[in-house]
Amino acid sequence: MLIKCFGAAPQGIEAVIVSIEVHAVPGFEFTLVGLPDNAVKESHERIVAALTVNGYNKPRHTLTINMAPADIKKEGASYDLPLAIGMLAAEEEVQSKLLGEFVIMGELSLDGSLQPIQGVLPIAMAAKKAGFRGIILPAQNAREAAVVKHLEVYGMMNLQEVVQFLNGVQSFTPTRVDTAAEFEMHAFSTELDFSDVRGQENVRRAMEVAAAGGHNILMVGPPGAGKSMMAKRLPSILPPLTLDEALETTKIYSVSGMMMRKKDSNGMASALIVQRPFRSPHHTITDVALVGGGNNPQPGEISLAHNGVLFLDELPEYKRSALEVMRQPLEDRHICITRAKMKVDYPASFMLVAAMNPCPCGHYGENNPIHPCTCTPAQIHRYMSRISGPLLDRIDIQCDIQPVPYSTLKDANPSESSVTIRERVMRARSVQQQRFATYNQTTKSPIHCNAQMPPRLVREYCKLDAQCDKLLAYSMDKLGLSARAYDRILKVARTI
Repeated sequence: MLIKCFGAAPQGIEAVIVSIEVHAVPGFEFTLVGLPDNAVKESHERIVAALTVNGYNKPRHTLTINMAPADIKKEGASYDLPLAIGMLAAEEEVQSKLLGEFVIMGELSLDGSLQPIQGVLPIAMAAKKAGFRGIILPAQNAREAAVVKHLEVYGMMNLQEVVQFLNGVQSFTPTRVDTAAEFEMHAFSTELDFSDVRGQENVRRAMEVAAAGGHNILMVGPPGAGKSMMAKRLPSILPPLTLDEALETTKIYSVSGMMMRKKDSNGMASALIVQRPFRSPHHTITDVALVGGGNNPQPGEISLAHNGVLFLDELPEYKRSALEVMRQPLEDRHICITRAKMKVDYPASFMLVAAMNPCPCGHYGENNPIHPCTCTPAQIHRYMSRISGPLLDRIDIQCDIQPVPYSTLKDANPSESSVTIRERVMRARSVQQQRFATYNQTTKSPIHCNAQMPPRLVREYCKLDAQCDKLLAYSMDKLGLSARAYDRILKVARTI
């Protein structure tokens, strides 16, 4: 007897449908082929235990199970459920008529209960694209998969429920998620607000320009001047995610296993990332943790910050090698990770926000008699040289920040709120969307803001008059600016 059911294998932030073929002949052996890893091979013992505990007979035939396509490595315990269902169907304890209509994924406990898995959203999207009627998976993952419209999502608690559903013994209601309501409820909510910031009008203006055009920004100033405070409030003035951006961001968190830990305001598992990410890794982070990778490549912080903000506080304290590996993703807005047996591509379109002190002690240029700078010129040079010129060349806006005087701090009048600033930012983004609408219709890599403009669009939309051309030519000559700096100056000017 030959039985066929279906699962899926995540590949980067996408997924590939995997067919699981079970061939049963008289005998008592078990063979699993199709490039399974050790966790998949160990599934046999978990499956047999779960079948026994739930009152099903052990396999009475020699089973040869093929997981196709055989050139894609299958990893993790999420194949337990489809393998178990295939084995039960081969033993004629599960009807096979529905197996071709559903993708089935889930990890089995020894008592037959289902444990949550990673990469559910890409799996659900692959199932819809392949024309499947629906997907069967652990109940904890149901809301995440239900974001995909026109796909029946059945979240099950244990193996028995799956068998009863496939045999038509019991009916279940598919999980549904109102994506529009999710957006409306959470898209504009934020705990931090720019109204908490006192003074620093020039830096606030720089942050607004950066948010409007998607530009990278570096703040340089003494400790306690408000660099981290303003950086953490930057997401509150960014436009809300579009549905496409939310789905792409959610796929990254799904394959990294982080969606299982996210809860909404009602304590339920989050179905969708509806707010722009803000990632702030510690300066001891490794190269792989920052950009992604490992034996089984996983997204790094730059991908987890996709469509959001990556904040690097105390920039010179990061390992130079970790900072240098960001140079290409900052330009290409994606990271390609290649290993001997696989190659994955993760998106990494983020705003880089960095903060640093002007010197090791932090008080250089502050003119504070109580805390004078104690660093030698050699120490300051060595400290600043930890950040390479090529990396600084990829930061659009650099601004100095000074301590706020007491008279400004004690002012009880609230500063301009994030809501007001965001309205201006959204109007600026709207202008940019209209500007790039024609270009986005003819390209596979749409752009959403000025910082993403390729050189051809810079020449088209950032033309200079004679006076501006003269000023820029003088600056390029006197400051020794690069061609990249030339483009970035024009992009920031276009945003302003």
